[in-house]
Amino acid sequence: MTRNLILIAASILGAAFAFQAGADDSHTHYAKNEAKPAATAITALTAGEVRSVDKAAGKITIKHGPMPKFDMPPMTMAYPVKDKAMLDQVKPGDKIKFDADSVGGVFTVLRLEKVK
Repeated sequence: MTRNLILIAASILGAAFAFQAGADDSHTHYAKNEAKPAATAITALTAGEVRSVDKAAGKITIKHGPMPKFDMPPMTMAYPVKDKAMLDQVKPGDKIKFDADSVGGVFTVLRLEKVK
């Protein structure tokens, strides 16, 4: 009886893994005028405004819109930057677009573009 239960559990588990491995959106149909979601949307730049720049600490304070890749609402937050040279490009009040990611458990600005 125990052996049968183990075989049944293994079969169910195997079927679940097979189902998960085959899960994709290739079966999803999009209207002719509807674009398929871009894989790069998650890495889209976030719009923001520079509030302060602290070159000595290597940090920038940004008032930004939502950051979908972190499920983060709009807020103002100080971020360390990957490269302190980025701080020479901006000043308080500048409109920017940026990308951040977790580096050593700390949200860090990896890319920064000044909006013209």
